[in-house]
Amino acid sequence: MKDIKVIVATHKQYWMPEDKIYLPLHVGAEGKRDRNGNVLELGFVKDNTGDNISLKNPYYCELTGLYWAWKNLHCEYIGLVHYRRYFTVKPGLRNNLASRRNCVLTGKEAEKILSRCDVVVPKPRNYYIESLYTHYAHTHYEEHLIETKKIIRKKCPDYLKIFDRVMKQKHGYMFNMFIMKKELADAYCEWLFPILEELETKIDYKQYDAFQARLFGRLSELLFNVWLNKNNIPVKELRTLHMEKINWFVKGKAFLDAKFRHRKFEGSF
Repeated sequence: MKDIKVIVATHKQYWMPEDKIYLPLHVGAEGKRDRNGNVLELGFVKDNTGDNISLKNPYYCELTGLYWAWKNLHCEYIGLVHYRRYFTVKPGLRNNLASRRNCVLTGKEAEKILSRCDVVVPKPRNYYIESLYTHYAHTHYEEHLIETKKIIRKKCPDYLKIFDRVMKQKHGYMFNMFIMKKELADAYCEWLFPILEELETKIDYKQYDAFQARLFGRLSELLFNVWLNKNNIPVKELRTLHMEKINWFVKGKAFLDAKFRHRKFEGSF
């Protein structure tokens, strides 16, 4: 039996899979209070224990959970999913919530897949009329990409050509979701976090509203693709399963408004 731990990043009470591979993790736990002013207790492990960067959650999103898992978990495989988004091997769509819950990837399914590969990722998102670079620049701020490239040129110049190549793609593995061998996850984190930490010194990110301030979590989605490509790591793509309905009309309109009317995204969908 493989030792697999998949953290489920959450900031609130929510349904969690019972399969033992999943470890619900309260991200951004540091300093959180309930309505009565007491320390917020969700009943989950918190990301402000051990070696952590929990306080950075408003800017790093689920990456505070990834950092916690990197520094504090000891297992053969490590993964990251979200309270509203999971991997699945089941075909077709599930409109019924109970059915969707029953379709979440199980430990047995994960073990079978990982016996044939080292890394599981979500099926790529295709932007069709946008590259990864232009989509980010239109919906957020191009300055983030420019400064990130400068840091890569300085810290790891052998990644520069791959960075440029990936930014020209119209598709990529998003959501900061994966399951991979812990040694690979360690290597990824050792590369990723120093880049983001230096970027903190280059961007006045605290000037942004709460939505745009989460830039480090978003940039890491792009950087994950850079790291995978540079290291020629073969992956297994799996479908993602959403626990809540997505308003594709609103999402699509915001996408087109960003591209053609230069309107930045103002919230999640």
